Amino acid sequence: MSDSEFDYIIVGGGSAGCVLANRLSKDSDTRVCLLEAGPEDRTPLIGIPGAFAYFMFTRKYNWSFDAEPVADIRDGMPVFCPQGKTLGGGSAINAMIYIRGHRVDYDHWESLGNRGWGWTSLLPYFRKNECNERGGDELHGGSGPLYVSDCRNYYAINDRFLQAAVEAGHRATDDFNGAEQEGAGFYQFTIRDGRRCSASHAYLKPVRGRQNLTVRCNAEATRILFEGKKAVGIEYRRKGSSERVFARREVLLSAGAYNSPKLLMLSGIGDPASLAEAGVESFHELPGVGLNLQEHVDSCVLQESLKGDGFRSSPAGLLRMALEPFRYLFGRKGKLESSVTQAGAFLKTSSDLEAPDVQLHFLPLLYDDSGRDLKLMGRKGYSCHVCVLRPRSTGRMTLRSPDPGDPPRIELNFLEHPDDCKTLVDGIRVARKILASPSFDDYRGEELNPGADAQSDEQILARCKQKLGLVYHPAGTCKMGSDEMAVVDDSLRVHGLESIRVVDASIMPTLIGGNTNAPVMVIAEKAADLILAT
Repeated sequence: MSDSEFDYIIVGGGSAGCVLANRLSKDSDTRVCLLEAGPEDRTPLIGIPGAFAYFMFTRKYNWSFDAEPVADIRDGMPVFCPQGKTLGGGSAINAMIYIRGHRVDYDHWESLGNRGWGWTSLLPYFRKNECNERGGDELHGGSGPLYVSDCRNYYAINDRFLQAAVEAGHRATDDFNGAEQEGAGFYQFTIRDGRRCSASHAYLKPVRGRQNLTVRCNAEATRILFEGKKAVGIEYRRKGSSERVFARREVLLSAGAYNSPKLLMLSGIGDPASLAEAGVESFHELPGVGLNLQEHVDSCVLQESLKGDGFRSSPAGLLRMALEPFRYLFGRKGKLESSVTQAGAFLKTSSDLEAPDVQLHFLPLLYDDSGRDLKLMGRKGYSCHVCVLRPRSTGRMTLRSPDPGDPPRIELNFLEHPDDCKTLVDGIRVARKILASPSFDDYRGEELNPGADAQSDEQILARCKQKLGLVYHPAGTCKMGSDEMAVVDDSLRVHGLESIRVVDASIMPTLIGGNTNAPVMVIAEKAADLILAT
């Protein structure tokens, strides 16, 4: 076999791609090529948990997409859609929170006709993936590649949040991934010994020495190559030139919920009318490609603080942090060994719900626009972000042109469904009640958002829209199923084509109720078994 021929080609070296590269290259007789559009993950900043904010400002390691602007959201400014662009993908730049979602999410997938994707079937894969520092049990893994640890060196105000949540009538929990998700508590993180444990660190780096595994970075896929309806390779751009690699067995798309459907569309796979509008000739009609886009819409209660013991980007706040780089450099200790998002909650806005419908992220700073509003962050304060866990609104992504270098057109359609509006407003009321509890009495200053004058549902929703964001969990754009809008079947094979699968968050028929990094790795773990069993 030549240097351009492999058994499997994996497009995308993110959370799913790293898992596939590890599992499929285990057999030394199987040649695997992993293509990653971004650079190697060699910057020391990736390993520092507290350096998360840096990646919201760089385009080297972040695709930094923008959604299409909407007049009544953020004053018509586009919502920022960060996506990892390096080995490890989103797991290299995210906040490292380890959440699986709720069992009802996966049982719902199976109820849609996706055999083997229910909670009982996926739990063994979650346990296989996880190495929890607390040890393994019937719900947790104790020896998997992905290290999961408790929060360390947290900001003291997080204790106030947890006390306030109990005062507001919510239960405390020490495990959001335990038998019951509901409650308020500290998150666990994909951090090991003070360093980020990304998918690259967990799955790829331990096997980079395998002779049958080839990893090519700065290699942006531009087209899928076919012989008839069979996928046989990938065309990609690298160092200014076009190159090709060929797959004897399968092509596997793991480029994420934006770039996997984008590559399908660039290859003429999708809705013929949409492709024609972008100047692409239709090759295979599959109308669901790029549709069913779901994201965790997010807004916040921003509260001014009477104390200054949180984080601030002001000169005085940065001066208080001056010793933290040295504490980390000479012992991996201090504030930089942890994510700044340390405590939160999964709560129900109505007691008759089967599972929590909102997730809270509490932060010891005033946080908006993915941390890019440095002026706001320079003030003393704290935030409680409210995420709608199971949005009913769906958006879409399409091509702007046939040029692979053009970013996709992303239409999030946030709050299009009235149920999402109600859940968000009810969630804001829940967060307000927590922040109004006695434990915050000596901290509480002015409510900056939604603001004391916003009391009706309509007023709260309007203010939420001005601070609207997302939690970086795009999914669903190549959904799994058997209906006419499905893109892949329950073995993740693209409908109507041969030797090609999609393996990433885009296959989720519905968005899970929680952070998506661990579920994406589990999707890839299961996919590897499906592929090897073929």
